[in-house]
Amino acid sequence: MSHQYPVSLIDLHMHSLASDGTMTPTDLVRRVHAAGVRVMALTDHDNTAGLEEARVQATALDIQLVPGVEVSSEWNTQGIHIVGLFIDPENNILQGGLSRIMAFRDWRALEIGRLLEDAGISDAEAGARAMAGSRMVGRSHFARWLVREGHCADANEAFGKYLGRGCKAYVPSDWISMPEAIGWINAAGGSAVLAHPGRYKLSGTRLRALLTEFREAGGIGLEVCSGSQAAGDREHLGCLARQLGMAGSVGSDFHGPNFGHTAIGHLPPLPDGVEPVWDRAGIHLH
Repeated sequence: MSHQYPVSLIDLHMHSLASDGTMTPTDLVRRVHAAGVRVMALTDHDNTAGLEEARVQATALDIQLVPGVEVSSEWNTQGIHIVGLFIDPENNILQGGLSRIMAFRDWRALEIGRLLEDAGISDAEAGARAMAGSRMVGRSHFARWLVREGHCADANEAFGKYLGRGCKAYVPSDWISMPEAIGWINAAGGSAVLAHPGRYKLSGTRLRALLTEFREAGGIGLEVCSGSQAAGDREHLGCLARQLGMAGSVGSDFHGPNFGHTAIGHLPPLPDGVEPVWDRAGIHLH
């Protein structure tokens, strides 16, 4: 069953308007279909609000939708993201946990708005919420609003001047621990996968330590092929997956057509000898 599809037809990491993507779940699924992808996962940050809408459109277009979520977490003060695949979105333990994160996000949005007000920029929180179009408001929505209103030239300036660590409107994150996040995903029958490991700027020793602890906490895999990683990461991450006995996943991390991530489905295959996460999970992709 392994590699029943070429991996370019499988994309297990993308976002909609339910988090920080720019497309509705319906339009996202249509774009997936147009790209020739046959199996997709919707993995919005810290909520599953877009899954039902995506499911309806996926059914209409004969796309296999993998229900997913991307959980904001922390390991040794390092912020990390954990993709939960094949989850039961109705699971109470998972939804209770996600509610905790969303409550923190609500508070953080208020706090960022207050700090921007102190810096002479009014109505930022309301503006960011309007940009978001859903309950999930992140720093990227503030950045887009700051650019649109002419306060910053681009998102890099917004983070460098206001939203980044040590800046005027920076609010430290208070994410939940990695073992707890993995526990929520496993309780919902899902498979926990470390998202885009190449983005964390960890030394080789620390990345191996992270993956080892991730596996020991109940995680089963890592994104070996991601739309937000350097060219040489695929072979390195594939080697780590084989050495640590972890499964490999593939995902573009698509947020919208105007973002810099790889286009939907434009991913290389998993390296030889890396077990696909769908095989490890016993899920038949048809």
